[in-house]
Amino acid sequence: MPYTKSPRPYKHEYAMQKSRGEHEDRMERQRARRKLDQKGVNRAGKDVSHKIALSKGGTNKDGYVLESPSKNRARNYKKKK
Repeated sequence: MPYTKSPRPYKHEYAMQKSRGEHEDRMERQRARRKLDQKGVNRAGKDVSHKIALSKGGTNKDGYVLESPSKNRARNYKKKK
């Protein structure tokens, strides 16, 4: 949804993200990317794929690998119930 006449409501979007439970998964993804950056891994053009999807209740402790975006995004993960 484009915001052409009014500024984008970032605070509202952030509050909605937290209420939907997406905030923790986003932070988990960010921690995985930072850890790879600290190790000096070149992740240009790659996605960090979790072995157990975050939407299925996985964490960084379960493991993650670098793989191509098309392969990582091709999986049909359902939301946790």
